[in-house]
Amino acid sequence: KKQITFLLDSLFVNMLRLRAICPFSWRLFQFRTCSCKPLISQMITCTDEEQVFDLIEKNKTILSEKQVECAFNILWQFQNQKTSFLKNVECIRDHPQFLTLHNVATSQKEFVNDDTLVNVLYITQQCATVTHDLVAALVTEAWRRLERFDINVLSKFSSCLVYQHLYFSPLMGKIADIVHRNLETIEDLRSLSVLMVSISSLISQRFQEQLVHKTEHLFDTTDSSQVNVARRIVQFLRNTKYSYYPLLERCNKVFLHNMNHLDLDSISKILSLYHSLQFHSFEFIKMANKRLTEMIPLFDHPDGFVKLFVALGPMAGPEEKKQLKSTLLLMSEKLTSQQALAVMGAMEEMESRNSHLIKKIASILYKHLDTYKPIELLKITQALIFLHFQSKELFVKLRELLLSYLKISVIPSEISILVYTLSILPSPHLDEVGISRIEAVLPQCDLNDLNGFATSVLRWIHYDHTYLDNTTGKQLKLLQKLDHYGLQRLQKCNSLNLLQEELKSLKGDWFAESLLEETVATLQRLMDEINYKNVAEISSFISRTNYLSTLLLDRIASVVIQQIEKIHPLVVPGIITPFSGLNYDPPQSDEFFRICIQYLNSYLSELDPLMLVFLGYSLATLGYFPEDLLKAIFNIKFLAKMDSQLKFLCSSLNMRVQFRLMELNRAVCLECPEYQVPWFHDRFCQQQYKDISSVTGTQQRIYEMLAEVLGGTNRVRASVLTPYYHRIDFECILDKRKKALPYGSHNITLGKLPETNGESNTQITGSRLPPGAERIALEFLDSRAFCRNIPHLKGKSALKKRQLEILGYHVIQIPHFEWNSMALSTKEARMDYLRERIFGEGKS
Repeated sequence: KKQITFLLDSLFVNMLRLRAICPFSWRLFQFRTCSCKPLISQMITCTDEEQVFDLIEKNKTILSEKQVECAFNILWQFQNQKTSFLKNVECIRDHPQFLTLHNVATSQKEFVNDDTLVNVLYITQQCATVTHDLVAALVTEAWRRLERFDINVLSKFSSCLVYQHLYFSPLMGKIADIVHRNLETIEDLRSLSVLMVSISSLISQRFQEQLVHKTEHLFDTTDSSQVNVARRIVQFLRNTKYSYYPLLERCNKVFLHNMNHLDLDSISKILSLYHSLQFHSFEFIKMANKRLTEMIPLFDHPDGFVKLFVALGPMAGPEEKKQLKSTLLLMSEKLTSQQALAVMGAMEEMESRNSHLIKKIASILYKHLDTYKPIELLKITQALIFLHFQSKELFVKLRELLLSYLKISVIPSEISILVYTLSILPSPHLDEVGISRIEAVLPQCDLNDLNGFATSVLRWIHYDHTYLDNTTGKQLKLLQKLDHYGLQRLQKCNSLNLLQEELKSLKGDWFAESLLEETVATLQRLMDEINYKNVAEISSFISRTNYLSTLLLDRIASVVIQQIEKIHPLVVPGIITPFSGLNYDPPQSDEFFRICIQYLNSYLSELDPLMLVFLGYSLATLGYFPEDLLKAIFNIKFLAKMDSQLKFLCSSLNMRVQFRLMELNRAVCLECPEYQVPWFHDRFCQQQYKDISSVTGTQQRIYEMLAEVLGGTNRVRASVLTPYYHRIDFECILDKRKKALPYGSHNITLGKLPETNGESNTQITGSRLPPGAERIALEFLDSRAFCRNIPHLKGKSALKKRQLEILGYHVIQIPHFEWNSMALSTKEARMDYLRERIFGEGKS
């Protein structure tokens, strides 16, 4: 008998080994030798679910936990072998014998080992989402054993809790505590990456940093082909809103190395994660674009094609976009509500103008409108408005749904979304119900919520002409309450890191007018907390708000000088930006900029071309022209690489990059001719300036006053393009006796493009002036030319003045706050002002 048992054992072991190496792979649990193996051997030979269930039915009175384990495993393996289109968990979940498996698993759960317990839970969840009794029993048993789980079992159990959306449960908190206590001994990055994603909603900032450092330490031990590990690490960084570039770059290298093996799902997820983290890798985008383009013929079903459309559409070339849209149109009738939502979002990102497809997708959205969540209704509304879609019926239904949600919602962030969405609909109006819902949650709101409410209320006040006597007064009182709660929140704030989290996306008129000054005061109060970790975020805030705080900028410069080695090179250009944009030199300016430039010189080959162009422009604005940086930019290889990347950008960013390169090219040609960088933007500038927009009434009146002051319309030119394509408001020429000289036939009609001399606009038409004469440029500067809080000239206007002077102009800049002052409220006063500025000894 012992010999027979030994032979059976050998037979089953060999069968398991054979299954492990066959293409039809099986992931089996560890079974101990027992009398149930003949039944297990029959299960192993099954070819579909029905055969497994037949065996269960025939043996249901004698089923052991080992046989149940095997049955669960084999049923799940059948699902894994199918494509997503063929999977049908209902055929398992609804089968009568599945209940038999449930009952045995529940009754014998105490006798199975840890790995088996969690595996059965995992498979049960995947195959049968409605078996709450079994899931609850298994979770309870797992909780009882939690402290003894090894790291692999613990990670799989945590993913089971994530599947149940138990992100904030006490049980997930217990898992986070176990990971925290045992972090030093964990050596399996695969399991750790699963746990990091699972517990990401519960961890402190310090624990987050510990996990990141542990991950960095373990990363070198990981097989570079483990794409899923790298993806989970990036997902963790996204979940915790932590753009930690060293890890992102290492994960990106894993993705690039394995690009040929990435499927549509993987590429789609990675692109989405990068977008959320605002991490830009053009190498990945370029390779992903090529790989996804190759997949276009492979998908003829909405499940796969919609995912491809969303991932590829925004970065596809014109022909590929056309192909994607035409194919999608053919299958549009089969789209689900979520697929239609995803397509509409992608079309917004693609800036699509395919009215037929927009109308088709909008009709699907309309049909399913009442199934969408508030955040989804916001996405739909924003996309439809951006794409200029008009449908009174759809917008009326949208408004009704939003109002119905608003009446029952109690979550501040959700109410903020609903109110904002209502405010961007055509003909927005806020009734008393809406006002009361906002007022009820104000004490719970953070700065983002308050800003969202204020932006919405301001929009309502602007557009609401129907209930002026009744509602507008209440809206104005609501604005006062928003001011109060916003100021209160800032005054109570005692953590710079918490404050900067709320400031990341703040923008709009209300924040600028009501809270910006107090926000800067709070930042100044907490500025001792500025360090290498948060200095980039504070710099970004200053750039966005255009608020010149010398205290904050001096502190930023000091931190960079002391801690530059701890700052990632990718964020250094962003730190320089506020100094450039606001035209500010800190006390240690030479040391600050020298250290930044030297530090970045080591990474010029690693930075994206777009970042180098913006960096070069920022430094040029400040009067710095690092030779190594300029050599890296102005060469054929670099410019070709940049051109290849421009096609992946949206039209607005594409144009912005091209303008920055032109401006940098112009600055180098004018201010550093010794570098012998050629001017190669003539054609670009001619295309941009071929139509100068019509002038305003104010410009026309100034032109007439200048003509009167100077002695005639032939002595002043308007909307002039200088050499290297600077555009100036007005130009005149004064002789050595300060008398205006006539232009004669070279005069230019207001608002028309001036003629240029030959192919290149690098010589002034009729540039030879009489001895002692000088060319005058008059620039009228609006509020955009100055810092928000003080009349300090910003970098762009200062750079323009400097370059016009190099071109031989005497520059007269007329600020809006002088021109529109009470002192110049009459025409006569303005005429006298112009005479003094042009002919007097005066200021320039």
